[in-house]
Amino acid sequence: MKILGIYGSPRKGGNSEVVLDRVLEGAAAAGAEVKTVHVRDLKMSGCLECGACEKEGNCVVKDDMQKVYPLLEEADVIVLASPIFFYGLSAQAKAVVDRAQALWSRRMLKKPRSQWKNHESGTGYLVAVGATKGKNLFEGVKYVAKYFFDAMDMDYEGGLFYKGLEGKDDAKNSPEILEEAYSFGKKIVEDER
Repeated sequence: MKILGIYGSPRKGGNSEVVLDRVLEGAAAAGAEVKTVHVRDLKMSGCLECGACEKEGNCVVKDDMQKVYPLLEEADVIVLASPIFFYGLSAQAKAVVDRAQALWSRRMLKKPRSQWKNHESGTGYLVAVGATKGKNLFEGVKYVAKYFFDAMDMDYEGGLFYKGLEGKDDAKNSPEILEEAYSFGKKIVEDER
C-alpha cells in the first residue's frame, strides 16, 4: 500500500507537521510504503483557471506541481495536513487542492457521469490543527478535503482534528496527541487491507 503525506504548513516543525509525522510513522510500522510532499518547498502557482485541463485532463502550467501529480495518482491513501488559517487551509495547501482541478477534469473526461459518485482510486484523510477553539473551526476544511479527494476519485474518511494548539511545540509536547496520531496511521493501513 502506498501512502502519500502532504505537509501543507509553511512552518517547518509546527504542530500539523508533527502530527502528520506520527501518522506516517504509524502507517510505515504497519507496512505501508510512505512518500511525502512538503508544499512549502514547491515553486508553484495556484490554479490559473485557464481551462486547458478540460480538454485532456492535464495541467499545462509547468512548475513543481508537475512533480506532485504522479504522486497523487499512484497513492492508495493520501493524508493532507494543514494548520488552520482563518478557518481554512494554509495558502500552500490550498494551492495544491486547487491545482487538483486537472485531476477532476481528467476524471470527468474518463468516467461516465453515472459513475461519478463511485470512488475507485483510494482513500483520503485530513489532519488539521488550529490555535483557537471555535465550534466550527474545522467545518470548512472538511468540505475542502472531501472535494479534493473526490477530484482524485477517492473517498474522504475524516481524520484528526486538534484545537487549542497555540505554541509551535504544543503537539510535540502532548503524548496523547502523538500516540493517537501514531495509532491512527496504523489503523489507516489496517482498514485499507
